[in-house]
Amino acid sequence: MMEFGKIKKILEGEVIPALGCTEPVAVALASATAREIIGGKPQKIKVTVSSNVYKNAMAVGIPGTVRVGIDIAASLGVFGGDASKGLEVLSNVEKGLEEAIAFVTEKNVQVEVSNKMGVFIDCTVITDSGEGRCVIQDSHTNITLVEKNGMKVNQCMEAIQDHKEEKDALVKWLQEKSIDEIIDTARIIPFEEIEPMLEGRNMNLAVAKVGLAERAGMGVGFLSKGRNITSREGYAATLTAAGADVRMAGVKMPVMSSAGSGNHGITAILPVVAIAEMLEKNDEDLARALALSHLITVYIKSHTGKLSPLCGCAVAAGIGASTGIALLMEADNEQIKGAIKNMAANITGMICDGGKVGCALKLYSAASTAYLSAELAIQGSIVPSDNGIIHENIEKTIRNMGKLSYLGMQETDRVILEIMMENNGVQEMYCS
Repeated sequence: MMEFGKIKKILEGEVIPALGCTEPVAVALASATAREIIGGKPQKIKVTVSSNVYKNAMAVGIPGTVRVGIDIAASLGVFGGDASKGLEVLSNVEKGLEEAIAFVTEKNVQVEVSNKMGVFIDCTVITDSGEGRCVIQDSHTNITLVEKNGMKVNQCMEAIQDHKEEKDALVKWLQEKSIDEIIDTARIIPFEEIEPMLEGRNMNLAVAKVGLAERAGMGVGFLSKGRNITSREGYAATLTAAGADVRMAGVKMPVMSSAGSGNHGITAILPVVAIAEMLEKNDEDLARALALSHLITVYIKSHTGKLSPLCGCAVAAGIGASTGIALLMEADNEQIKGAIKNMAANITGMICDGGKVGCALKLYSAASTAYLSAELAIQGSIVPSDNGIIHENIEKTIRNMGKLSYLGMQETDRVILEIMMENNGVQEMYCS
């Protein structure tokens, strides 16, 4: 049986509050860190990001503003950010909003796109005191370098590196476990170890309720509530879309993230919450289902990558949600694994074309399919192992998804970014 202490640490490290879309927030974290290390009056900001970060940050609302984009995110980090708050770096952004907007308007922020993949942000803040630099890589809070006037700042870096190594080791440990082991652990882990999962329920449900009460973003949840909110599948999809509407519109409310993404957190949590509510499940049952949903999300992301050409809300968090839903519906292990196969066979091909208000539609689809996949599996309808990427072995099926993401979709990712930049009138600005 898996070690409960390690499971608790994985959940503590991967299920954390985030304010705003994770990619622009990570940019703000980098710029805030660079500014804090150098001090002085800002004169210029230079930001280089991977194509994956660029596409996810280019069209999403920044909390507390009506602006979008990497330039304003970097500027807000410098003028109003608090690096000590991690993914909630912009929680007090109003104090520097006017200065940040003026700084961008005066074209003092330079943005370039690197040919690096995944999470990569390299931010230099130039002030009258010199240059501060911060590099974030591999995950949204993983600071790998801090420099002051070209000299590496060792203060706190050892602690940061130790934390990263521990977190990486835990995820690798999870990756080596079987899906059966993960499911069995979610069934029996002491409730007190996973009770904090209910905080995610409370946080993301509060966001979704705002989206149901008033139209935000595309209003997918708001406009869907009168049509199908009485069915399990409809309620799960509507509630999830409402949460995405609010978050992607830039409303200043934190969400509980999963595997480094707020939208993943919305998808991994809200469909499970919706079904638990309709089945009148107690808090312990819900906490177990949420723990399983997050663990499967993290497991799949360890294969597909933190940022990929595939929509992680569908292929990772959506699959996580389907397992949590199946657990609530008293499925056995084979049925839960069947739900994973049904999801993998259905929406694995959903592309990621950046963070934006339209993500609410994808989250709606992911949540709806999560319920359908679980229900079908419980009734004995599971995609056969000779269908497409589906393998008889569930772990192999997930590795196939990872192979598709890493090797099969890289050119697709490049073309997606090229199209997005053309649509927005952005000239190519790649650097090495």
